[in-house]
Amino acid sequence: MSRLVALRTAMARIGTTLSEAATCGELTREAARQMGGTAAVLREEGEASTHYTAVRGDPAMLPGAPWGRAKARQTEPRAGGHVTSVPSSAQPVLCVPLATGNDSYGTLVCTRRTPPFTRLDTDVCILLAERAASHIRQAREHDQVSGLIAKLQSALRVEPGRPHPNLDVAMRYRPAGQSALVGGDWCETVRLHFGRTLLVVGDVMGHGLEAAVDMTAYRSALRYTASADLPPHRVLRQLDDIASSEPDRRPATWLIARIDPAREQVALASAGHLPPAVVDTHGRTSLLAVLVGPPLGTGLGGYQTHTHRLDPSQTLVLFTDGLVERRGEDIDQSLHRLTELTFATAASPEQVLDTLLTGLGTDRPEDDVAVLAARVRARTHGTEPTQH
Repeated sequence: MSRLVALRTAMARIGTTLSEAATCGELTREAARQMGGTAAVLREEGEASTHYTAVRGDPAMLPGAPWGRAKARQTEPRAGGHVTSVPSSAQPVLCVPLATGNDSYGTLVCTRRTPPFTRLDTDVCILLAERAASHIRQAREHDQVSGLIAKLQSALRVEPGRPHPNLDVAMRYRPAGQSALVGGDWCETVRLHFGRTLLVVGDVMGHGLEAAVDMTAYRSALRYTASADLPPHRVLRQLDDIASSEPDRRPATWLIARIDPAREQVALASAGHLPPAVVDTHGRTSLLAVLVGPPLGTGLGGYQTHTHRLDPSQTLVLFTDGLVERRGEDIDQSLHRLTELTFATAASPEQVLDTLLTGLGTDRPEDDVAVLAARVRARTHGTEPTQH
């Protein structure tokens, strides 16, 4: 294979990710391969800290970091870059700035026992360093944008309201994969009259900042609509009308549960969402039946409310599909895995969520996860429902 073909292949292997550390590692790997020696990136972090990173080859062959820093500052322009090739203990050393425009990310340092570096060697290292510097700039720009999005999403994520004191509630949220970015999954609680509480989980289609913005818009509309104390299906109908009138609003699935502790009842309505689960006093899990209407934002309506008994010995669990769904698995099988879980007797809502998240393996979920567990507190004799 000719040197030119080998160089093209080497350059294609640099910058395969948006990780600065990975790019430096790819650069030194290819430089060491092309030069037949040792390569590293020399970093300067102020006058007091100069060190090598991403070392490929024998670290003992590298010149001292202070020496490398001094030589890097004495470079001369050549072939579009700034380089220096000098002997050190009869061992040739080549220093090439890792820079693009006015931005510097360190110095590529190459060394080998023999022979001395040629003009062609210099030009090859310049090309490799320029490619790496370009990708490092992209990686840093990506990190800056991602950080900004994370801050915006954090500002958009409204804290859930507080339920009535007659209800114990626990919530968890986990973003997909290793990302820290907030998506469109969320939980909400809204106090109603006569000691009742509205519990909601929602999932806006898509991920990222746009989904988070729409999620916030849905939650704001919910708090306004819920103030009228409507049945769950009518809440969904009004929210569907609002969302469908805004063409840029993303569709969303919702599950609403209105808990009435005084009557030991829960009223449910679904807009394209998975059914809730109930953990009984023996730690067994089952799903509650609810007629599923279309997602919000379609303008189709057709929602219905189903009422079930919910006593203080049971824990109600509402969740988004990221909790149970797995790639390539039928949703019925996913829900069956949930119902196969068993819980400790009289487990608290927090303990129920711990068991759920551990048992379903959500350390690195494929999709965002929002889950809520609620249990009615046993009434003390003579206690009357409170009015909000």
